[in-house]
Amino acid sequence: MEKIRIKYLSDKIDRIRVPDEKSDWIDLRAAQDVTMSAGEYRLIPLGIAMELPEGYEAHVAPRSSTFKNFGIIQPNSPGVIDRSYCGDNDEWCVPAFALRDTEIKANDRICQFRIVKNQPRIEFEEVETLGNPDRTGFGSTGVK
Repeated sequence: MEKIRIKYLSDKIDRIRVPDEKSDWIDLRAAQDVTMSAGEYRLIPLGIAMELPEGYEAHVAPRSSTFKNFGIIQPNSPGVIDRSYCGDNDEWCVPAFALRDTEIKANDRICQFRIVKNQPRIEFEEVETLGNPDRTGFGSTGVK
């Protein structure tokens, strides 16, 4: 079992829980009250710093209800936090762009993360042909 060392930088958020069998994504919470106007961009602090295990990175994405509840989107979705971002003051944040005026309260669940193994070392081999049939266009698998 991998261990993640975590430092809480806010006393306003609940401690992170290991996910249950419904999902392996882990919820993250706003560490402070945030008020945003439509069209505003902000980094919302999440109140934690972590040391990820060797060979892993974190992928951060909005929760499925984030837009419905708060009217924000994550412009770089998903975000990637690599293992080197692990200092005592390397607070995780989520970039947010407000599409409507909104208020987010400290401890609101606004995004989620999971850890993923780093991509293996690869090399590219340039060829004249791939030798496979074409699928006939990007997004061509149909609607149903």
